[in-house]
Amino acid sequence: MSLPPLVEPAESLTVDEVRRYSRHLIIPDVAMVGQKRLKNARVLCVGAGGLGSPALMYLAAAGVGTLGIVEFDVVDESNLQRQIIHGQSDIGRSKAESARDSVREINPLVNVVVHEARLDNSNVLEIFAQYDLIVDGTDNFATRYLVNDAAVLLDKPYVWGSIYRFDGQASVFWDRYGPNYRDLYPDPPPPGMVPSCAEGGVLGVLCASIGSIMATEAIKLITGVGEPLVGRLMIYDALEMTYNQVRIRKDPATKPITGLIDYEAFCGVVSEEAQQAAVGSTITAAELKELLESGKPVELIDVREPAEWEIVSIPGAKLIPKDQILRGDALASLPQDRQIVMYCKTGIRSAETLAAVKNAGFADAVHVQGGVTAWVKQVDPSLPSY
Repeated sequence: MSLPPLVEPAESLTVDEVRRYSRHLIIPDVAMVGQKRLKNARVLCVGAGGLGSPALMYLAAAGVGTLGIVEFDVVDESNLQRQIIHGQSDIGRSKAESARDSVREINPLVNVVVHEARLDNSNVLEIFAQYDLIVDGTDNFATRYLVNDAAVLLDKPYVWGSIYRFDGQASVFWDRYGPNYRDLYPDPPPPGMVPSCAEGGVLGVLCASIGSIMATEAIKLITGVGEPLVGRLMIYDALEMTYNQVRIRKDPATKPITGLIDYEAFCGVVSEEAQQAAVGSTITAAELKELLESGKPVELIDVREPAEWEIVSIPGAKLIPKDQILRGDALASLPQDRQIVMYCKTGIRSAETLAAVKNAGFADAVHVQGGVTAWVKQVDPSLPSY
């Protein structure tokens, strides 16, 4: 479905802008008027990570007049495998500032506005109201639903993308003309069901594939050329090198969005059962160290995946992946004569397995808050982290 241009054109282009954007100007569907629309556009990118990196870089190169960046995190070495807007010298820096500097290096004609804050109910409407279009590069469900609902309330279109291992998805949501994110995903997946990129991994170059689609869709919306992905979900399989499309329609059963809600509670980081199991049964990395040194019989279980186990593990641990415990396959092999202690990367997956183990009768089982990440930071910094 073709849509009218999102932005009115600027009055003119300078001589420098004509030189810079000349390859756009000679495309009949873009031409001078399309480039003037790009110059006049205000686009907000939520996140300067895997998807935000290529999207920001190509939107800057394309001549989007104002680029906003919402980001509160700092650059970590593990980001550099995919977040190409940052470099080695940016490690430890604010991602928002690092992304701003990269954008200015790509195109000094772009006005960059930094929102160095965590997007939440208190600021989302005020920030979104300043822009014509939102590009959603977030990696968690709570923020995705927040972005969607705020965009619906303000009648803003937004470009959405998602990545995991070798698979990616992209679409454009604009409630005025088609479905919104809740029509595609009315409810979030159960807590712990879908691993994040930090838990499951992502092929770095996949970010470029999906991020470039997102930037393309943003340019199409701004200029009014082509048919944007409104009402369509683009699915990319990097291993098979296939692109498929699925039609999305408004769901008449979807409740109207009339305001913002508690998105953390709606999505849930861990299930209610896991939260209850963890009460009084959570130990710190330092407490685990003391427990292991005390000589008390302990069965230390790592519930991560084998690929994670190969990177780093806590000495003396035994690998039993989470799914084997949740299915019940591994419960019979757990010893009855010692305390069960479980850990994962950050404590989320181990909380879920803790509930299953307690239900199986291991009342004194505990899990490690912060997981192996906390162990490396607090107990043995010589070990690698990921």
